[in-house]
Amino acid sequence: MKTRQLPGTNLTVSQVCLGTMTWGEQNTEAEAHEQLDYAIGQGINFIDTAEMYPVPPNARTQGRTESYLGTWLVRQEREKLVIATKVAGPGRRDWIRNGRTDLTRDVIAEAAQTSLERLRTDYIDIFQIHWPQRNVPMFGATEFDPSREKSGGPSIREQVEAMAALIDAGKIRHYGLSNETTWGVCEFHRVARELRVPGPVTLQNSYSLLSRNVDNDLAEALHREEMSLLAYSPLAAGLLSGKYVGGTRPPGARFTLFDSLGARFRRPIVDEAVEAYAALARKHGITLVQLALGYVASRWHLGASIIGATSMTQLEEDIAAAQFELDEQTLEDIRALQARFPNPAP
Repeated sequence: MKTRQLPGTNLTVSQVCLGTMTWGEQNTEAEAHEQLDYAIGQGINFIDTAEMYPVPPNARTQGRTESYLGTWLVRQEREKLVIATKVAGPGRRDWIRNGRTDLTRDVIAEAAQTSLERLRTDYIDIFQIHWPQRNVPMFGATEFDPSREKSGGPSIREQVEAMAALIDAGKIRHYGLSNETTWGVCEFHRVARELRVPGPVTLQNSYSLLSRNVDNDLAEALHREEMSLLAYSPLAAGLLSGKYVGGTRPPGARFTLFDSLGARFRRPIVDEAVEAYAALARKHGITLVQLALGYVASRWHLGASIIGATSMTQLEEDIAAAQFELDEQTLEDIRALQARFPNPAP
């Protein structure tokens, strides 16, 4: 397993990060621990979770995923692992802190403390803001709508100060952003420089052959601010595994179980793009999973691909494919397809 040091940190992470969002809904605690044991055995040292998980989120299961990780983590050599979690953004989840989800200094501190307790650890390596406080297009929305602006609410300055206080207290080592825009990345860094405190070190956004918003001005911001991308949904919520090709809906699969999930992936052009990439994989004698995860692994701005699975068979295939190196001809053929399907699931 290849590793890399995340810019702006002393964290050396595996190129594959184990995602956890199915634990507590589609996976039991025992299955979660089996996945963890296997991943560590394959050289993975990087694990990503969130206070909101599992997905789909609800009041009955919220927090289970961190707790499942915690019962395993307490038996490990903590210093050998890099643990990332997230504080939920505003709104959407009224059962989290009884609806107290605005990203104030107090809420961020409380969320970190609650995560530490569930994780059974003294510190979090990367504490991430799951989605922005302000009005932004996200989760498949593509247009900024100024009519949705709201006055008040904690500023980016308050969020930066809250993260700096947690670093000073030794409760987190670094912080990151998620589902963030180019303006947001730059503003967090501008404020951090003004305050002379640490800025964010990672950006966790959706990224795959189907979702390529990162490749434009966000990529420039990552380069200039010396940040790494943590790519979530590198298989586009499983579409790039090939299991849904031809309209198939396998029993137990995410899109079979949960009709409301993944709006960005439910557009007709997405199915057309998946079919085209599947044909390209067949042409080169590789699997669609190898094509998709190999592409993400080839990107210069990548810190790690976040891989999640509901079965051990899926996990074994995905971890191997996330380390697959595509040759230049395959990458050239991908670029040609991207001219036809530049960003079908933004």
